[in-house]
Amino acid sequence: MIRINLLPFRVARKKENIRRQISVFLLLIVLSAVALSWYTQFINKQIFTIKEKTEQVNSQISKYKAKADQVAKIKRSLKILEDKLAIVSSLKKQREKQLVLFDGMTDMIVPERMWLESFKTDNSRVTIKGIAFDNPTIADFMEKLEKSPLFDKVDLKTAKMKKFKDGVMLKSFELLCRKEKPKEEKKEDVKQGKK
Repeated sequence: MIRINLLPFRVARKKENIRRQISVFLLLIVLSAVALSWYTQFINKQIFTIKEKTEQVNSQISKYKAKADQVAKIKRSLKILEDKLAIVSSLKKQREKQLVLFDGMTDMIVPERMWLESFKTDNSRVTIKGIAFDNPTIADFMEKLEKSPLFDKVDLKTAKMKKFKDGVMLKSFELLCRKEKPKEEKKEDVKQGKK
């Protein structure tokens, strides 16, 4: 009978298997390294594009921030201007009211028997200082003021005899008057109250 030694074949087979496993292992390591390097490059590219976009967004933010600051500055200036215009408008209204009061005063003064020294007004009251020849002149003036639609209530605060040039004695007086609202304002107040 012929004897065949299978040991070298088995050893050769084992060596071949070991070589194959080592080559597969090395191939896996090389493929893993290639895959990792490709993935790293891909991630780096994404990071680079995100950084570029971030820089673009930051530059746009700084550009628009400057414009927003300009808009805010313009809004502040506009608010100041609107406040000034409101003040001018209220001053015009006050001036018109004062002109109406002054114009009305000329009709109420007793001619050649009295004259006014000062005329002060605020939101609701008027203080009138003047000089008259006598008490009936002051009374006539007060009566005209009370009949006027411009005033609601007239009170005599003081009335004193005062010595002027050349020893002339005249009555110095001070009146306090409460303003009456003009008819137009009353109508507006009624309309607003109804609404």
